[in-house]
Amino acid sequence: MEVDKAEEAPKANGATEPTVEAPAVATVDAKLKAVLALVERSVKQKDTRLLIGRLLRQTASVRKQLTPSSVKAFLQQSLPADLESRVFLSAHVEQASASGMDADEATTSPQCEAATVIPEVELYAYLIVLLFLCDSQQYKLARAVAENAVARVGQFNRRTLDVIAARIYFYYSLTYEQMGELASIRSALLALHRTAVLRHDAIGQETLMNLLLRNYLHYNLYDQAEKFRSKAQKADQFRSGQQYCRYLYYLGRIRTIQLEYTEAKDCLQQALRRAPTIAHGFRITVSKWLILVRLLLGEIPDRQEFAQPGMSAALQPYFELTQSVKTGDTVTFQQVAQRFSSVFLSDRTHNLITRMHQNVIRIGLRRINLAYSRISLAEVATKLHLASAEDAEYIVAKAIRDGGIDAVIDHDGAFMASRERVDVYSTAEPQAAFHARIAFCLDLHNEATKAMRFEPDAHRRKAESSEARQERLAAEQELAKALEEDDGEDF
Repeated sequence: MEVDKAEEAPKANGATEPTVEAPAVATVDAKLKAVLALVERSVKQKDTRLLIGRLLRQTASVRKQLTPSSVKAFLQQSLPADLESRVFLSAHVEQASASGMDADEATTSPQCEAATVIPEVELYAYLIVLLFLCDSQQYKLARAVAENAVARVGQFNRRTLDVIAARIYFYYSLTYEQMGELASIRSALLALHRTAVLRHDAIGQETLMNLLLRNYLHYNLYDQAEKFRSKAQKADQFRSGQQYCRYLYYLGRIRTIQLEYTEAKDCLQQALRRAPTIAHGFRITVSKWLILVRLLLGEIPDRQEFAQPGMSAALQPYFELTQSVKTGDTVTFQQVAQRFSSVFLSDRTHNLITRMHQNVIRIGLRRINLAYSRISLAEVATKLHLASAEDAEYIVAKAIRDGGIDAVIDHDGAFMASRERVDVYSTAEPQAAFHARIAFCLDLHNEATKAMRFEPDAHRRKAESSEARQERLAAEQELAKALEEDDGEDF
């Protein structure tokens, strides 16, 4: 066509197309400077949503690029030279850079000209140094910084500090956990939680409650964890989605140890459903407990649950364990439990594996009941690898009483006779299955309804223009993306 020829003509004459320059990549200093401006704007507007969303997202994006020189430059730009916190933080960064880390070139950066800074900027500097030290595995130095940061947080009562303070509490607990001294800060965490409740610090309450639950469960203090959880004051709805996921996971573990498997399954399923897809470590941990709880309930997880991207290798021991439980072979079950005993010990699930032995026997007995209309108790003992026919008689009698199998025992003839199976659709089982599914959907609908939030004067607003509506939708999408990325980074 003529149009195509006209477009090709400049190329034939040797003309060159204008080159488009690639956008410049922002440096670490520029990103941190933008974060500081965001902190100051959020404090000025008293908008905590910016702190929860955009601030934490930008911090997560710059976290992997932190170096000793960039952290030093950030401290020089953000804090006055005579501020005690700057001297303290700079000294710890110097110690970290001198203890085997790769030294980078020293750069000169402008000094902070302000005589004073707002507490949010000062505590954010503590948070940046904590992130740098924890990522560098300098936990001893990080512990000292965290202790000083927690003491500094206690001197203020500002709602704009709550989000930053909650992150500081998290790394305060993490440093002590990595040093193996988690029990030593339990009383301090309890005092901080009580202070957060009195100050109506919602995000601080949620974070500290989860840290205390983790503290108790780390030492297998499940009774104390349940007493604290039941008596701790908490809102009807969590402000932080990731903290609610953690709370559901800890509650599921407590209910599992208390033999309340149905409630434990519901909690773990909700935690897995709410967790972001990029939080592989958290999803793997929850999946391990959920698989064991379902096995203890007599359910067999689908093969697809073990083949999720990035999780198949970590769930391989639990897949083989599920296969052994499914067959009802106690010998294979013991072999799998022995082969992966170190994995189960590190996952703190070895006690649940011990409980599962009776479930394996029950499943094997159910398979025998479906396969044989009549079988001697001695043969049952042989197939289940039991010590004697008398043990088999006791186990069969208990299974009949619990409703696990539909059979009768002939004590004189020493055999088990299976009853004729009835059509399942003539029983109440389909109704119970549909009821469970409908109840799950209704609960999900109720949770979604409760999660809806509206501004106090939303009903008084006039009809907005198309431009205002587009700006509002763009801001909401940006905030939702920020919260989603922040959830993933927090796990």
